[in-house]
Amino acid sequence: MSNDKQISNEIHLRHLTVDEALLKLDEYLNDAFMAGIIYIRVVHGKRGGVLRQAVREYLAKHSLVKSYRPGAYGEGEHGVTIAELVYR
Repeated sequence: MSNDKQISNEIHLRHLTVDEALLKLDEYLNDAFMAGIIYIRVVHGKRGGVLRQAVREYLAKHSLVKSYRPGAYGEGEHGVTIAELVYR
C-alpha cells in the first residue's frame, strides 16, 4: 500500500484570499512538479480579477513555471489560467 497522494492537473482557488490562494498554489506547484505533471489548470474565478492578476504575477516569477496563458474558450476563459511547468 502506497502513501503517495494523487495530484490532479487542476487546482481551485476561488473564494480564497490572495494570501491563502498563493500559499496553496505554491504548495500545489511543488507537488505537481514532483508528480511529473506538465500542464496545470488554475481555477481562480472571473469576479473582480484581483485573484487572477495575483495568480498570474506569481506564476510569472515562479521557478517551476515555464509559461502560462489565459484559459481559451472551453477551458474556462477568464476564470482560469493554464500553466506549463518546467520538465524535470
